[in-house]
Amino acid sequence: MEYEGQICRSPMERASFMLPVSVGCCYNQCYFCMLFKHLQYRELPLEQIEGELRRVQQAGGHPKTVFLGDGSAFQLSTEKLLQILALIHRYFPCCTAVHMDATVHSVLAKSPPELKALSQAGVRHLYLGIETGLEDVLALMHKGHTQAQAYQAIEALHQAGIVYDAHMMTGVAGKGRGMENAQALAQFYNRTRPGRIVNFSMFIHREAPLYRLVEEGRFVPADELENLREERALLEQLEIPVDYDGFHDIIPFRVRGMLPAAREKMLEKLDNAIQVQQQKPPLVAVV
Repeated sequence: MEYEGQICRSPMERASFMLPVSVGCCYNQCYFCMLFKHLQYRELPLEQIEGELRRVQQAGGHPKTVFLGDGSAFQLSTEKLLQILALIHRYFPCCTAVHMDATVHSVLAKSPPELKALSQAGVRHLYLGIETGLEDVLALMHKGHTQAQAYQAIEALHQAGIVYDAHMMTGVAGKGRGMENAQALAQFYNRTRPGRIVNFSMFIHREAPLYRLVEEGRFVPADELENLREERALLEQLEIPVDYDGFHDIIPFRVRGMLPAAREKMLEKLDNAIQVQQQKPPLVAVV
């Protein structure tokens, strides 16, 4: 596969065939993100996309799930997405689901009939970067949407029969606000009912716009102990069935499972990690 840039997708898509349909991120303005800053967003031509499908088919590939890359494939027009979906089903008749990342605004830009058409053509899961449940943190991180817009977009997906999955980051609210963010996120998720939650605990890249806010004193990072406590509080307050996967790469630590069935085991694992981290000097994830 020819792939430009850094491959980024949910670990829950590890068994999916990743099909590039664009390069970079159409928004690319989140203050914490460095994944696509070096790339100029552009769509890939249908001929190149079909060529990749043909290559995989000729190699004997028959994926049941396809993940469209890159940062926000759902930004493509409905017409082009439907063309891509038709090609996928032509080359992979056994494919039953197509997933991709989306932004709140890319969902809101599509009408209810367009969303329904995409659902009927095989779009099953969309990953949205919710990150935080706090309005002021959304603005500080330059997420480009409000809570009200997120609720509106997710309801539109529910109406179309598309499952929304959430990306979040413990620590995104900064030092001393972990419990507040956990409560706000739990309320948001309990209301919007994501199928999956993926938590990439925040780390700050020195070249990211967010690091300038740190230098200016406008953002004080939380340490990993607070991030673990925030994650524990979130898992305690989630009242919905949801597949959860949480990473703390800098420690390293990972907790995953299906709620509510695995809640007690997940909380126990977090309690052990918190106990260990309490014995260590404060650790802030800056790379």
